[in-house]
Amino acid sequence: MTNKSAIVDIGSNTIRLVIYKRFNDGRYKEIENVKAVARLRTFLGEDMRLADKGLDKLCHILKSFKEILLYHTISSARCVATATIRQAVNREEILSVIKRETGMTIEILSEEQEAFYGFLAVISTTPADTALTIDIGGGSTEITYFESRKLIESHSYPFGVVSLKQQFIKGDSMSEEERASLVDFLLKEFSKLPWLRNKRVPIIGVGGSARNVAQIDQQQRNYQIAGVHQYVLSGNTVGSIRDQLFPLSYYEIEKVEGLSKDRADIILPAVEVFHQLIHYTEAPYFMISRKGLREGLITEEAKGATNVEMETGSVIRMSIKELCHEFDIQESHSKQMVLIASKLWDKLAELGYWELSTKDLNMLKYSAALYYLGEYIDSESSSQHTFYILANRSINGFFHQDRVKLASISSFKNKSALKQYLEPFSEWFTKEEINTIKEMGALLKLVYSLNATKRNIVKGVEVERNKGTLQMSIYCKGDFLAEQYQAEKQKRHLEKALKTELELNFRSIE
Repeated sequence: MTNKSAIVDIGSNTIRLVIYKRFNDGRYKEIENVKAVARLRTFLGEDMRLADKGLDKLCHILKSFKEILLYHTISSARCVATATIRQAVNREEILSVIKRETGMTIEILSEEQEAFYGFLAVISTTPADTALTIDIGGGSTEITYFESRKLIESHSYPFGVVSLKQQFIKGDSMSEEERASLVDFLLKEFSKLPWLRNKRVPIIGVGGSARNVAQIDQQQRNYQIAGVHQYVLSGNTVGSIRDQLFPLSYYEIEKVEGLSKDRADIILPAVEVFHQLIHYTEAPYFMISRKGLREGLITEEAKGATNVEMETGSVIRMSIKELCHEFDIQESHSKQMVLIASKLWDKLAELGYWELSTKDLNMLKYSAALYYLGEYIDSESSSQHTFYILANRSINGFFHQDRVKLASISSFKNKSALKQYLEPFSEWFTKEEINTIKEMGALLKLVYSLNATKRNIVKGVEVERNKGTLQMSIYCKGDFLAEQYQAEKQKRHLEKALKTELELNFRSIE
């Protein structure tokens, strides 16, 4: 059972319509994302009144969105507005005009709500346990601090990239004096929050400006996989990007690879905010979250804010569930893979063949659940498709390095294919880590053979060592001809990984 929900996010810089497909188990999937650059903040005068021209532009965009909603047979959308409408002295007039002209009811989010929804999105889609978040929009900047995935502090500053540009940058480039004034302003603002200084926790950047900083870095590094969600940059890298952009004019910034043209005139104040906050808090790194306000809103709608599972493990479990659903992996087969893989790991660990950390064991289970997911596309090249999909797809709860590790284990075909897949990532893993990936992949290749017909006929496994040979007894309920053929064919990978001969004995049980 599915249905659709829509959110209209009226920001100070951009306005978006996002349509989601919602599932009864709490999952949701984005199916449409329409963006309009409105720069509403530029229509807010010194008297804090939104000019008629700005209101007309807002009306025009919302009417356009209305047509898209009708096409998707969505009768109403949750329409929320943030800083510019919140700060406008004529906000009641704005709400009235929009209601009359478009039929939409605008909900003005408070500063606290805006900060909370950003936090909710981050803990629902990233592995961060304790961190600061910063979401810099066009007219406001929200900062939160959470500890053990519980919100501790939050604050909303009444400035954003558009208002900072208006206040501090007069020409098409930033002068040294203007930057010095901006830095002085930011440090004074940061000092107003006693809980911020020297926090020494990661900073998670939410929103378009943070995404663009990541995209610039990825272009410069010739980054080999797609996506910016959960991408990590060092403080020095953010500072380097800031130093590269500072001397450039607006027209030169427009040509920077990775930067969206509609952010060329506002990226300078944004990256300065990130740079100063990283240094002020002594953050160990800066991570990007592609999920923010809108995802917080849809998460609340799908699960309820109080029912969101806070643990990193639950975020990953939901991601695995989504992948299994999308690529048509039978739940019973996925569970069987995890069960047999875990049992075999236990038996081999008892015999002293290897030791896996808790993190590695979890990775083995995740990989077992998704093994050869690329079969959905083409069974003959399922290994290649599996690696490409998992390495290049945003998976909530996984840093990019862990994502590549998951892809490598889940797609294991043989040693040479693994070497080929990991060649672009040679600096990411040590020889020991690659060996562990190979061992886990070889184990899963055998486990996959033991459920070749997806009937879950294997009910138990036992492993014994006898005169230098590993003897594996596999107890089956039902005819095991297909499983036996595949297992005998594929056992050599595990034999090579363990450097031990493996003897398989299939047995029937009642």
